[in-house]
Amino acid sequence: MIDFGFDKLALIGAVALIVIGPEKLPRVARTVGHMLGKAQRYVADVKAEVNRSIELDELKKMKTQFEDAARDVEQSVNAEVQQASASLESSWSDLQSSQGDSDSGTHDGLRPPPQYKHPKKRWRLKRGATPQWYKQRLGIRTRAQSGAARVARFRPPGYSGK
Repeated sequence: MIDFGFDKLALIGAVALIVIGPEKLPRVARTVGHMLGKAQRYVADVKAEVNRSIELDELKKMKTQFEDAARDVEQSVNAEVQQASASLESSWSDLQSSQGDSDSGTHDGLRPPPQYKHPKKRWRLKRGATPQWYKQRLGIRTRAQSGAARVARFRPPGYSGK
């Protein structure tokens, strides 16, 4: 890059003052400053775009690496599952054939799993987590009352309402 020292800048300023004149020099300096600012912003934008494209390329490479690794893991898991299912099927068929020979059709050792039976609880009914005895001891309300019922409950005896 061009190296400007103080002496070179002073020389350029003196030549510009003589050539341009003192009346137009501030306007020219302002215009040059604006142009330099625009040039710096343009260079910064280009640098940012180049950095973004480089990062995008790196992310694409990482994505392909992760996809390849995931595909390899999936293939190895599928192979293991197929191998395990094949060995299970062979042992199951061996067991069935030995059971069929000895029991002549009854499958005592090979019962199907029991069916799910609903516990018949009132699961839709909400229950509080705090026990009733604890609420009664602390004096916490356990039943909701409407506003009118609450007023009627605490109305003094002999009140006529007028």
